[in-house]
Amino acid sequence: MTTSEGQRSIGFLGTGSYVPAREVSNEEVAERVPDITADWIVRKTAIRSRRYAAPDEATSDLAAHAARAALADAGLTADRIDHLIVSTSTGDHPQPPTASIVQHLIGAHDAGCFDINAVCAGFVYGVELARSLVAANPGSRVLVIAADLYSRILDFDDRRTAVLLGDGAGAVVVGEVDAGHGLLATELSTRGDAQDLIKVHAGGSRIPTTAETVAEGAHYFTMRGRGVRDFVMTHVPPALEKLLADAGFTPADVSCFVPHQANGVLLDELVGRCELRDATTARILERYGNIGSASVPVALDDAARAGHIAPGDLVLLSAFGGGMSMGNSLLRWAPPREPA
Repeated sequence: MTTSEGQRSIGFLGTGSYVPAREVSNEEVAERVPDITADWIVRKTAIRSRRYAAPDEATSDLAAHAARAALADAGLTADRIDHLIVSTSTGDHPQPPTASIVQHLIGAHDAGCFDINAVCAGFVYGVELARSLVAANPGSRVLVIAADLYSRILDFDDRRTAVLLGDGAGAVVVGEVDAGHGLLATELSTRGDAQDLIKVHAGGSRIPTTAETVAEGAHYFTMRGRGVRDFVMTHVPPALEKLLADAGFTPADVSCFVPHQANGVLLDELVGRCELRDATTARILERYGNIGSASVPVALDDAARAGHIAPGDLVLLSAFGGGMSMGNSLLRWAPPREPA
């Protein structure tokens, strides 16, 4: 576990998010997915709508919108950013990195840029990398963006995945904050023995793209839902309990819980299992569905802008997804600062 004890206080200077304009209802999804109804989707997932990107929008476009919102919230211009990290498993291209495209779109021309892919856990991984960069480079600022565009890799014959996923992006600016605030503790972990639970089988070096793989639908997103649920319930609650205990807190101390928005029924169970019922749980899933690595930062931005997080509040982030990876982070919400 990484802790900030005895170190410079590093946290979020601003948050931002973006979801595409097109709202897709359960009724519309049910017309495309066999053997389901709109009510079935609500009962199984709690999702009522999601957003799909326009034909001319790519992951970098969503990311750039979220980045601009976070910069505005922090009172900074893009030229003040030293590093730019994009977490995505649905990048614009195999290469170049989507981060380099985002850099160009927003004008962060001097920033060092790179992508990471820890699937839905990627935002917390990106934040921890950003914290390390700021700690090593005092006074620097890092823009962390999580963006995913899943609507283009969904198999609408697979009701396990087609009803869940949507598109969106969230971002934070990471930098130095007032003493006693910011990131307090972070735990990153991966269980590669469970990596088959969530997968896109083709399109990489093991199974390159061919006419046959495209015809077989091997480029679609796949997930073994029951296995994912069992993984989350087995591994996430004890990980959060340990993170809080090691940092000297209990679940009762948490003001706001910001989990990955995987499935509404799963979230209800997770909140109960982690004894976080007294905390405000940031939820966007009903409106936006599961938006991959963007889920946590979009939910965080939504909660902050709605006034559900105040300076001094203890905020718990929990992201989990393909790999299978987990990223959990605890922070003390910082008051706004005047840009240096």
